[in-house]
Amino acid sequence: MRIGVLALQGDYMDHVEITRKALQTKKVSGGVVLVKDKDSLKSIDAIIIPGGESTVIGRLLERTGMLEELGSIIAGGLPALGTCAGAILMAKKVRDKVAGEVKQPIMGVMSIGVLRNAFGRQRESFEMELEVGGYGRIRAAFIRAPAIVELWGDARELSWFEHPEIGRVAALAVEGSMIASAFHPEITGETLLHEILIDMVKR
Repeated sequence: MRIGVLALQGDYMDHVEITRKALQTKKVSGGVVLVKDKDSLKSIDAIIIPGGESTVIGRLLERTGMLEELGSIIAGGLPALGTCAGAILMAKKVRDKVAGEVKQPIMGVMSIGVLRNAFGRQRESFEMELEVGGYGRIRAAFIRAPAIVELWGDARELSWFEHPEIGRVAALAVEGSMIASAFHPEITGETLLHEILIDMVKR
């Protein structure tokens, strides 16, 4: 099994480490591929789109010719995990808490609406325990995080919480073989989401 990690910008090396741990936990032989160009997409069984600057990653995807191609293969069934910026890039609707509607390159493959910078800037970052439906509890780090504020079609929330300003927001959503996470599981060393991704490949 070859799990790709998009390696254009952001905290992709943390995902490499967590993915390797998840493969060991699941007792699955395989490795991690750093995805930097279109050729890398041909040899992977799943893709992880890490946190970082979603606008920058989107523009780099455009520049490398991967934006449409990656979106197409994810829509076609390639298992995908998008965390923080990755969730923004996978969403069909994106707006910013301050700026409102935004124009940025996105793949638009998942039936969710996200609110960028929903909880504030870097200094408003926080960690909390979350219940992930059917899987137990994990520690989640929210760093300049988006909130999943809308779901439709086949998309469903796996985890949610009540925020004092925004109200009920989804922290984790799934649709088919796509997972969108508003938080960073790799920051707290959690392998659960990566294990779920591996299970999607094994189906």
